[in-house]
Amino acid sequence: MKRSSKSRNGNPTTGPAANTGAGAGAGKGRGRGRIQALALAAALCCLGALLGFGAVLEGYSHRLHPPGLLGADGIAHAAAFNLLGFVVPGLLLAAVAWRLRERLRSGGAMARIGAWLWCLSALAWAAQGGVSLDPTDLDAQASRLHAAAWMLWWLAFVAGAALLAIGARGLPAWRGLISVEVLSGALVLVAVLGADIGVLPAPVAQRLALLVWLIAYVATARGERSGD
Repeated sequence: MKRSSKSRNGNPTTGPAANTGAGAGAGKGRGRGRIQALALAAALCCLGALLGFGAVLEGYSHRLHPPGLLGADGIAHAAAFNLLGFVVPGLLLAAVAWRLRERLRSGGAMARIGAWLWCLSALAWAAQGGVSLDPTDLDAQASRLHAAAWMLWWLAFVAGAALLAIGARGLPAWRGLISVEVLSGALVLVAVLGADIGVLPAPVAQRLALLVWLIAYVATARGERSGD
């Protein structure tokens, strides 16, 4: 005689259906945990590369020099920094944003476009590792491409943060992230514009924008754990 999946009072009991539901929930939980781990690994890799390679380069100052100088042509260990500081973190965070796009399908076009822009921002960060600065000629093609990738990086992030905040309003489980998106987008914008008008030293502003950018991805990936 087969065991019923429900007890006499109608409440579900252990059975194939219950086991299937539990397995699906566990699978989702593991998937979200992996995305959070990717975001955290990207942040640690990027910051570790910036601090580590900056410490071993004689004369390098985080207060006076841009992060991209560590990967510039002619600088010791430039290829390793470009890989660990730009390419790997950028690709990892692009994967995080891609997963975020899938999770926000029910949030409408605004949320999905915002996630796409965050994916583009992460890819633009990775691209900076492939077009190294030329410290002897900032007007060289490679230097211009590096600057263009930097501009695309912050523009895509700020626009994406605004759209994600708008899209999250229609998703109750994601509303807690609205403040994260708004604050991170505003801080990156203020840092970049502050450097342009001379209110903040450019190297300091660049590091502030980078730190906020990384925190935003980690916080959003962490928030996704309660996204169901």
